[in-house]
Amino acid sequence: MKQKEPIWIMILRVALAAVFLYSGFIKGIDPIGFGIKIDEYFISFGLGILHPIALFCAVIAITMEFVLGFMLLFRIKVKLTSLGYLLFMSFFFLLTLWLAVAEHLEVNYGYNFGVVKDCGCFGAAIELSNLETFLKNVVIMIPTIIIFVKRKQIPDIRLTELGQWCFACVGGMAIIILQLYCYLHLPIIDYSDWKKGADLVELYIEQPEKKEMVFVYRNNKDSSMLSLTADEMGAITDTKPKFYDEYEYVDRIDKVVAPADTAEIDGFNMLDANGKDHAPGLIDRNSLTPLYLLVMHNLDEVNGKAFDNENLQNLIKKSTENDMNFVGITNSSQEKIDQFIARYNITYPIYTNPIDPIKGPFMVRDAIRSNPGLLLIERGFVKEKWNWRDVPMVQ
Repeated sequence: MKQKEPIWIMILRVALAAVFLYSGFIKGIDPIGFGIKIDEYFISFGLGILHPIALFCAVIAITMEFVLGFMLLFRIKVKLTSLGYLLFMSFFFLLTLWLAVAEHLEVNYGYNFGVVKDCGCFGAAIELSNLETFLKNVVIMIPTIIIFVKRKQIPDIRLTELGQWCFACVGGMAIIILQLYCYLHLPIIDYSDWKKGADLVELYIEQPEKKEMVFVYRNNKDSSMLSLTADEMGAITDTKPKFYDEYEYVDRIDKVVAPADTAEIDGFNMLDANGKDHAPGLIDRNSLTPLYLLVMHNLDEVNGKAFDNENLQNLIKKSTENDMNFVGITNSSQEKIDQFIARYNITYPIYTNPIDPIKGPFMVRDAIRSNPGLLLIERGFVKEKWNWRDVPMVQ
């Protein structure tokens, strides 16, 4: 007689599988981003020496999570899968418990553990604090334990042993192909602050207060006062031909017509070797000239093949010929920039956004999942973005 799975267990199983599939997918579309998060954990635990394998570890973790969800959803090797879930969740349950406690001690008692603030468990799509992540794992542990205890009541899919493993490989290949595509190009869903359509002026550029000059004149006959703006002054003799005979200049007042507007996110600038910030001039709502921004967050890790890319080099040339702005930006030091310019014979300016290597802020690093990557900015908005491999041909 065929074993039948109880409805309530099936609901728990499907829900638990869906969480793992979603979590694996949302990180799978951005493996570089999750690799950065893994690297942050390495640094936090004093394992910065493992930086070179951070991306590899991210790909393995994403693949494991997605495959576990895939196998549980389709009832592939349920006993083994339920054990995998229990081990996977137990590890992250204990890890996030420590992170929640450590962050509490940092915030309230002055300890400094260098705790990563956002777990990254749902990629960039959903940000959770360490406490929220721990509570989430508490909730997920409940069905995980139930599924493990009731695993004998969940029948395997009706396939041979080989058939089940081959089916599991389908899920594994799907998530690996997704990660490979998004690594070679860009995430198919962009959750960054620099996604297409993003208003960079509002996000990053501080707007100084706007003033208007007002000129005050006194009427020679009745001593009444008249206030005129600069534009009105330019046309005053058209309406009052004898204005300067009838009125006497008294004072000039600088009137604030728009207060200073701070950026939503502090810390972004584009500094040249002299310390001048070019960000307000280049990322400007009133600029009619398109800006091509080549993002190279770490010059030591830039893929040198990009500078042999014919389309990219042609775009640089055309930008110069057509008076379009083409500049680079990096988090690396000016010394690194000078060495980089000499190495690749760079003809366009490269500006720096200095950051604390541990605390950030990491706007340039997170702008695009490609090193280098190219953004097209028009009137302060992100119009388009490309991995260096996908830079379009310019006629």
